[in-house]
Amino acid sequence: MDKSKILEKFEEIVASEGFLLIDLVIRGDDRLRIIEIFIDGENAITTDDCMKVSRLIEKAIDSENLFKNYRLDVSSPGVDRPLKYLVQYKKHINRKFEISYKGDDKIKKITGKLIRIDGNQLYFQEKNQEIKINFEDIVKAKVLISF
Repeated sequence: MDKSKILEKFEEIVASEGFLLIDLVIRGDDRLRIIEIFIDGENAITTDDCMKVSRLIEKAIDSENLFKNYRLDVSSPGVDRPLKYLVQYKKHINRKFEISYKGDDKIKKITGKLIRIDGNQLYFQEKNQEIKINFEDIVKAKVLISF
């Protein structure tokens, strides 16, 4: 089975549990295939969520004999991965972002705090200015962690 079919199968499983498949990484060789799956959702992902998804994916791998020797890792994407879906933003309201987006026929970049979401519009506070960005215009969005 090719990677796109595997991705489709795993996306179905992840979605059936109410989560989003953010990334699928398959590496290694036939001696040991390493499968990394990153899931996210509207709320924070728990260890139990990862274990539940892991069991379902293992069941699919074994029943369809997708890989012989493998290690499966299911986790949340972590802060170093850019956000891909609008629903991921909700839990990050009042956090600081680094955003690249399309505006005036060029890519603009801001660092600002996400203050609210209204439909597909995200509102960021940069210095004393409120900036409205349509979700479809976002090229890359990364949550900045402050300590």
